[in-house]
Amino acid sequence: MKNNPISQIRNIGIIAHIDAGKTTATERILYYTGRSHKIGEVHDGEAVMDWMIDEQERGITITSAVTTCQWKTNEIQIIDTPGHVDFTIEVERSLRVLDGAVGIFCAVGGVEPQSETVWHQADKYLVPKMAFVNKMDRVGADFFRTVDMIAQRLNANPLLLQLPVGIEDSFKGVIDLLSMQQIIWTSDDPKAEIRTTDIEEKYLDQAREYRDKLVERVAEVDDEIMEAYLEEADIPVDQLEAAIRRATLNLRLVPVLCGTALKNKGIQPLLDAIVKFLPSPLDVPPIEGHHPETGELIECTAKRKAPLVALIFKVSMTEGRKLSFVRVYSGQLKAGVDVYNPSRNKKEKVSRILRMHANKRERLDIADAGSIVGVVGLKDSSTGETLCDASAPVLLEKMEFQKPVISISVEPKTHQDQDKLDQVLEKLTAEDPTLQVKQDEDTGQTILSGMGELHLEIITSRMQREFKTNVNIGKPQVVYRETLAKEAAASAVFDKEVAGNRHFAEVELKLRPLSRGSGSQFRSAIKPDTIPEIFLPAVEKGVRDAMEYGDLMGYPVVDVEAVVTGGSFKESLGTELAYTVAASMACREALKKGDPFLLEPIMDVEVFVPEAFMGDVIGDLSARGGKIESISSKAEIQIISAIVPLSKMFGYSTALRSSSQGRANFTMKFSHFDKS
Repeated sequence: MKNNPISQIRNIGIIAHIDAGKTTATERILYYTGRSHKIGEVHDGEAVMDWMIDEQERGITITSAVTTCQWKTNEIQIIDTPGHVDFTIEVERSLRVLDGAVGIFCAVGGVEPQSETVWHQADKYLVPKMAFVNKMDRVGADFFRTVDMIAQRLNANPLLLQLPVGIEDSFKGVIDLLSMQQIIWTSDDPKAEIRTTDIEEKYLDQAREYRDKLVERVAEVDDEIMEAYLEEADIPVDQLEAAIRRATLNLRLVPVLCGTALKNKGIQPLLDAIVKFLPSPLDVPPIEGHHPETGELIECTAKRKAPLVALIFKVSMTEGRKLSFVRVYSGQLKAGVDVYNPSRNKKEKVSRILRMHANKRERLDIADAGSIVGVVGLKDSSTGETLCDASAPVLLEKMEFQKPVISISVEPKTHQDQDKLDQVLEKLTAEDPTLQVKQDEDTGQTILSGMGELHLEIITSRMQREFKTNVNIGKPQVVYRETLAKEAAASAVFDKEVAGNRHFAEVELKLRPLSRGSGSQFRSAIKPDTIPEIFLPAVEKGVRDAMEYGDLMGYPVVDVEAVVTGGSFKESLGTELAYTVAASMACREALKKGDPFLLEPIMDVEVFVPEAFMGDVIGDLSARGGKIESISSKAEIQIISAIVPLSKMFGYSTALRSSSQGRANFTMKFSHFDKS
């Protein structure tokens, strides 16, 4: 594959709800760009991008897969992301390094819950987006309703570039509203002839109406087009395309196309639109970092002849080796050369650079600015850390990850498995920052915490299949939080000799309950001569350490404010150690007095169910302690929105299948913690 100018590179993500057709669309993109010579189908377990055994068996994407392909003179680097809420971390870290995204929407289902989640994640990183309305051949497909949902539920400004020619089983092509031509696929065969013709008479009025709407909408966001529009001048297609590109890059418009990926219709125009309207690395604002020592703001521009700046956005342990996925923002990454990790103040050697194609790879000597590559040889560096030149250090903003909400216990089946287990867990947590491992001091069990039942199911499956480690799984345990019902005050004195030196500190604290979602807060309400200001960070550390383990069941304490109300200080005896310990002792005492109680994770649940089974589903949710918030309909499907305690949702997927003859499905995501 040739080395393209940076202006001809497109780094895009394919994002959507589960089963909207992301991987199917990606397979067609790979086929039509010549990257694959055979189309792999998700339902056959042969999709190139779903290479893990668990992905092939379940027909879903679990891990974001990277590939590179060539369309005409442009290089397109694609990340196919998961659609299941348990793997939101894969979407989050992919969007962090992408320049553009294509949202895939099912023409029947419209904007589904996880579509909203990933779309808003893209908004968070200011990623320009396009929309592709897929499955236009399905019974119940409704292009215009889906576009309305994109506007309403995603707060987006959709711009129709195409209209469908036919619908459901009569869908055969699209009308291009820019060129005012009709594009027809002669059959469902991937090698079918594509015919570009004049628009059929029966579609002409509708096409003219929507062409006028397209120009109006572009004129609203572009002064150049507005001027021509008001003068009623003919606007050349290239001028209109340039304006659409500007508006897309500025997040003011979302170009919308349509097709059916499974029936091989609409992919070539989608590729053309990706190249025309989504940004190259030169079109997005330079990423900003800081000097690790001075804190000075540094802009990292996408130039090959500049100091290296790159971000590790994912780590994968494959075949026992650590593979780091890296986005190069500036400069060049070279094989065999040392790079600097300012987070750890360490130099690392880049042994090999790999251009990725799912789980296949091709060696490179150099990765230029704008590239997304795999790197072998980084021993200590991990997800979210920066690689740069030691002579020009820069630290990019670290990535934030959600906290796990569900836990299981894992125990090795044999002594041989015991030896492996710790190493395997270390590798898995290096890969996945939302996975946490801890030892229960009371029971001696190893506790594995993750984002949902499916997340932990996949992890334990990988332990056995990939790492040949057999484990017994304990019942899932919910990760609770603790808080206080009332104000409580306490004081503590630490006065001891440690390592031959006397340490003294006295701290008085008051703990006050806060509203839900406030977290844990700390402030001082004392005069400077009570406790010297230099020791307040040590007091705060002691308080926060104590709040990591509540008095009730040892869960973290949240929604509590700790206020330092008094204390004392003795010259030459006051130390950080003393104030940390005294603050921790006072905080633990106050936690006992504050009538602590448990908070449990409450989940947002959306159930999609045919009307005939709605009564049974509502009854089951109510029996689980759920509160129904709304019921709406979409075509023949009823959508039930509820909030339900996570502890009552174990095994729900099986129960739902049984009560609906397998015709209902649901999505679940964390909402908030509340009283159990």
